[in-house]
Amino acid sequence: MTDLLDQAWRDPKLANVLYHDWEASTYDEKWSISYDDRCIDYARDRFVHTAGFPALRYGKALEIGCGTGFFALNLMQAGVMESCVLTDISPGMVEVATRNGQSLGLAVEGRVADAESLPAADGEFDLVIGHAVLHHIPDVELALRETLRVLKPGGRFVFCGEPTARGDAVARTLSRATWWAASRVTQWGPLRERWARPPGELAESSRAAVLEAVVDLHTFDPDSLAATAMRAGAIDVETVTEELTAAWFGWPVRTFEAAVKPGALGWGWATFAYRTWQRLAAVDEHLWAKIVPDELFYNVCLTGVRP
Repeated sequence: MTDLLDQAWRDPKLANVLYHDWEASTYDEKWSISYDDRCIDYARDRFVHTAGFPALRYGKALEIGCGTGFFALNLMQAGVMESCVLTDISPGMVEVATRNGQSLGLAVEGRVADAESLPAADGEFDLVIGHAVLHHIPDVELALRETLRVLKPGGRFVFCGEPTARGDAVARTLSRATWWAASRVTQWGPLRERWARPPGELAESSRAAVLEAVVDLHTFDPDSLAATAMRAGAIDVETVTEELTAAWFGWPVRTFEAAVKPGALGWGWATFAYRTWQRLAAVDEHLWAKIVPDELFYNVCLTGVRP
């Protein structure tokens, strides 16, 4: 394993496999992912914000970088598409995503796949989706060419949750400061028993963060990302951005949650965090998006069509 880890520093695809295989069994808990109304609404809103709600349900879809299935499975429950092939470069993630889909009674199939060489026929899908995946792929333009190849003529792709260069810099700064403070304050005597994670778990999380820096390959400028999609051959390309103040709140909250003992915060905290994020996201969309340059927002979403 040591040899593989050493190799992963030079091979981003191997790093993605190792990191996401390791994360697969705890990923939903880590990111508060669920398959209920809360995350169904979130996934549907991201899709609609990017591409509009479809007049008709898409038939067969493919997800690139499915992770544990968060985006595709919640979109299926929202009625966006009928079936989905779940792909990821990580076998562990494909296994968990497929199991999650089957437990929900959804029409899913799992395939281990490299986004730069998809195991699918030309024109096989009506829709290709992805959430927080493009920034992990070494050659984004090649992946978009593959996306267009497997789409039917007139088929649409929708990628959400990609970090912008400036937004990501702010989020990482806030997260590092939160981790430094929370991991130290919770070790203080009166707080340790209820709040502190064991030192071994904190060290493991720190090692994970180092490997995460290897698998996060890109940040994006919205205009440049759109130009990449057009070079790949897409038409009707559009980008939208989201999360300004919501990211300033959300990333410290997520980091704090990772720094304290699992279960210490409770459902009341989770509800508070999500509702506050929702309110800030709404302000970002309806107010700040009209004033603030798009490259300052945390997320950029991309959509386009195969000619």
